[in-house]
Amino acid sequence: MTLKLGFIGTGGIANHHIQNLVKMDGVNLTSFYDVDRSRAEKAASEHEGAKAFDQLDDMLDSAKLDGVYVCVPPMAHGEAERKLVERSIPFLVEKPLGIDRETPRMIGEAVKQNKLITSVGYHWRYDASALQAKRILESDKAGMALGYWMGGMPMVPWWRVQAGSGGQFVEQTTHIVDLLRFTCGEIEEVYAAYALKVMVEKVEGTDVPDVGTVTMKLANGMVATISNTCLLPVGHHVGLDVYTENGILELRSDALTEITREGSTKHPNEANPYFLEDEAFLHALRTGDTSKILSDYEDSLKTHDVTIAANDSAVSGQPVKL
Repeated sequence: MTLKLGFIGTGGIANHHIQNLVKMDGVNLTSFYDVDRSRAEKAASEHEGAKAFDQLDDMLDSAKLDGVYVCVPPMAHGEAERKLVERSIPFLVEKPLGIDRETPRMIGEAVKQNKLITSVGYHWRYDASALQAKRILESDKAGMALGYWMGGMPMVPWWRVQAGSGGQFVEQTTHIVDLLRFTCGEIEEVYAAYALKVMVEKVEGTDVPDVGTVTMKLANGMVATISNTCLLPVGHHVGLDVYTENGILELRSDALTEITREGSTKHPNEANPYFLEDEAFLHALRTGDTSKILSDYEDSLKTHDVTIAANDSAVSGQPVKL
């Protein structure tokens, strides 16, 4: 079965998926939409017979697509997902789901009512390291976790504006929140402290906090803290450390490191998690079997709610229960 796929948004993250999809059999990339038509035309020109669109309804009504990738900035979520649900077109959407709580919840309810196949771009879940840590934690009792996203500011204009990205915790550190949920369980309460210390003076128009720490209580009794910064001139820690009765699990994008009394053991990731994520989505489109999709829209709403609650807590100065 050859799948006809379309893209809404043709920026950097879309290219990650496109590079995977062109290596797969039975995939036809037929349609590319972007608010900047020249970008859509450039993307379409690289695939035989593909068409470019700058009107979303035209693409969705004319192309008879089997699935669509939604790769838009955080503030642009909502319209595309609603139109896809209305037409019962399955979609893979990149995180975050939005910059507020209400829009993703409305979309989530519509997805659920229509029983639509969805996937969300939390690709860390597809790493062998995450899956192995999850298995270990089914038997090893964990007490706490520390997460990090410590680096620099992405130099795209919408990222540095709260109304564009939702801030670092929503747009970027959401991966670490999701990894915590995936490996350790659900989060019940958050307390956040943010500040804007440096980047407001270095990059004109910046209003997103450039440092922040969020403390969380989990349903299983664990406590966790996830910190982030975007003021560094170099990349630093990005990952999650889980502290258990038997030692420490250090989760990074390249490997899981187990530290126990016996020493340290590193389990490297060998597969491309984006590729596995795309394979799982295409398998679901072909067969209806969604078991390989590790993060659908309904589940991802829980991660999104945690990040929005953190933003709310940082404003109010009070803990927020989920």
